[in-house]
Amino acid sequence: FLLQSRPTGLATSAQWSFSCLSQGHFLQGRGKLGGQVRAGPGGKGEGQGDRCAGVTWPAPELRKPDRQAVKDGGEINRGPAERLRAQMATEGASQIWKGKGGLQEEEGRILILEKTWRPWPKARRRVRGCLECVKRQLFRVGDDWYFLFALGVLMALVSFAMDFTVSRVANAHQWLYQEVGDYRVLKYLSWTIYPVALSTFSTGFAQSITPHSGGSGIPELKTILTGVVLEEYLAVQNFGAKVVGLTCTLACGSTLFLGKVGPFVHLSSMIAAYLGRIRTTVSGEYENKIKQNEMLVAGAAVGVATVFGAPISGVLFSIEVVASHFAVRDYWRGFFAATCGAFFFRLLAVFNSEQETITALFKTSFKIDFPFDLPETLFFMFLGIACGVVSCAYLFCQRWFLGYVRRNSFTSKLLATEKPLYSALVAFLLASLSFPLSLGQFMASRLSMKELLTSLLDNRTWGILSQNASLERPLHVNPHDLWLEWWDPNITVFGCLLVFLVMKFWMLILATTMPMPAGYFMPVFIYGAALGRLVGEAVAVLFPRGITSEGAPNLINPGGYALAGAAAFSGAVTHTLSTALLAFEMTGQIAHILPVTLAVLIANAIAQKSQPSFYDGTIIVKKLPYLPRIRSRHMGSYKVTTQEFMNTTFLALPLDAAFQQILRAVTSTEDLEYPVVDNMETQMLVGMVRRSELIQLLQTSEDDSRCTPPKEQGDKTRPNQSLGRGCTIDPVTLQLSPWTSLHQAHNLFELLSLQRAFVTELGKIVGVVSRNEIRKAIEDLANPKVAK
Repeated sequence: FLLQSRPTGLATSAQWSFSCLSQGHFLQGRGKLGGQVRAGPGGKGEGQGDRCAGVTWPAPELRKPDRQAVKDGGEINRGPAERLRAQMATEGASQIWKGKGGLQEEEGRILILEKTWRPWPKARRRVRGCLECVKRQLFRVGDDWYFLFALGVLMALVSFAMDFTVSRVANAHQWLYQEVGDYRVLKYLSWTIYPVALSTFSTGFAQSITPHSGGSGIPELKTILTGVVLEEYLAVQNFGAKVVGLTCTLACGSTLFLGKVGPFVHLSSMIAAYLGRIRTTVSGEYENKIKQNEMLVAGAAVGVATVFGAPISGVLFSIEVVASHFAVRDYWRGFFAATCGAFFFRLLAVFNSEQETITALFKTSFKIDFPFDLPETLFFMFLGIACGVVSCAYLFCQRWFLGYVRRNSFTSKLLATEKPLYSALVAFLLASLSFPLSLGQFMASRLSMKELLTSLLDNRTWGILSQNASLERPLHVNPHDLWLEWWDPNITVFGCLLVFLVMKFWMLILATTMPMPAGYFMPVFIYGAALGRLVGEAVAVLFPRGITSEGAPNLINPGGYALAGAAAFSGAVTHTLSTALLAFEMTGQIAHILPVTLAVLIANAIAQKSQPSFYDGTIIVKKLPYLPRIRSRHMGSYKVTTQEFMNTTFLALPLDAAFQQILRAVTSTEDLEYPVVDNMETQMLVGMVRRSELIQLLQTSEDDSRCTPPKEQGDKTRPNQSLGRGCTIDPVTLQLSPWTSLHQAHNLFELLSLQRAFVTELGKIVGVVSRNEIRKAIEDLANPKVAK
């Protein structure tokens, strides 16, 4: 280091500059030094304070950093010597000063001193004060508003961009299918290879980035909101894999018969978790679990709202599906974020000239003045019963087949080693069955997912339309007469609807086993619409002139039955009631609110009594650590007490536990928390200690023993290394009683997201209850053992 200052005389607070020449690098800076500096021999500065390599550093009393500005003399900053010493201390003193001997450097280390001269201190203080004032004013109403708004806008952009890309890729597939001409083989290849390639790429790309990007994501989100840590499902790299994979999946069209609701709930939750971390950084608050869960629930609502443009049903659906307990304070968060997302999603469609104004996603033209006659309520009730029964059969078959695929040696090997190959085989089978020139002509396979639902909600009666004219199926899909895709002169519309229901029943079950990003709500919704359409067409045939109760007769509207069937079947499969409201927001129709709600209630009553929901069934098959619900018919949960299912073989540590006893506890068990008692005789609970604290204590004790000479080491552990002195003992705020019922313990675990709880009797610990014990108790309650 060379010091360049005034050539002669003393200088107080002298302006100085320094340069560092090391390994060809040249760095220069300016600053101020307190104390006296004079020019020494050869241009080297000498003076009061420490000396090093000819550089005179300020005296110790002048090194204290002063953060206040001096009015006349500018700003007194931290001296370069103090800055250098602090850097040396943080870097482990990698560079050592040796008086006049100079500086001993480590190999490859270059000491860089930043500029300490900062001009215009008053202007900088004013700008900093203005920014702090703006931040206080913006965050006065709460910082949550801005991040929830950003969440809604971001997900709206992602949803619109995905729909735009999918429509372009799907149009390319239709163009290729038409351009190959009348060659049946070429048409078959163009129809099958396209979805096979897309599904293979979707699976391979998503799985190559992270193995947790496949499937819906809602079962894992439900597990996370109960308190289980699954950080990899909310990682940022999972977002990109899911977006690209889901785009390819949706581009396959109705061939694979998959949707995007579930993955979008997962994507929105990932963005919500990331924005929550940014919010913690900006506000400077401590990151807690409650705030994280609030953002995740709001993210689930935004995911549904940005798919269907339905904010109200999005909030209710997220509450029913992903949250076991919902705080009222989270209501405004979910509604605000969902409204922002739905509004911008529909606004982008207007900007893209797809619509003239913001309207419903699936606009219908049902009669408002007289939508249905009162006797039709019986047929809507029958439709609810049919949807409930079919949903039970679907849930049972789907859960059984998903487990069978995991148990079968061939399919399990493919899913473990060759997931893209498994997806390609399934996609090839589904595409072959839906080929329009074979069986696909009876399933309206040329229609996209949106066109399928739009055609089923048609308010015209297909049976009457097919009798009034001699029709031929057009070579291309006619967007104004989509019902022609459901008509065939040999089997009529009833035959096409029956073929669609029978084939799509098991084809959808097979598609749910594909390990790629995909949603399963929209296919179920369309399937229910087809079931309702079949019932509505049958009622129209039975009463061709309508049902006459009072006054003039009114014709049957099969579209209303399709709307009720979609809401009832999807609600029964997911065990939700908000699907009725979702159907109204999607179509803009509320005239059928009473019969649709009635059908949804009946279907839910049948399904919830018989089968777990689609997402709960997936949790069961995947064996995720999720607490099952106690059904209403299990009234015995109030009679089962904690002492009947608690774990009495637990490991407790006394306050005076020594090194060897702590070591045995850590190596023999994998518990994350250990109860601490006053002594092993009385077993009075005084608190708990975390496993990380014990490991840190063991490492500290081992390091101390290495530094102690062998003669001073004894056989016993030193008193200052005991548990009570070396670890932080946390108080136990919640304790269960041996007489706490199973129902109460289950509610506490769900409400507080507990992983385990200690059972005490008069202060003495008598057992431990974890999620495993509660899950086993609920299973024993549902399937009681028969005494021999």
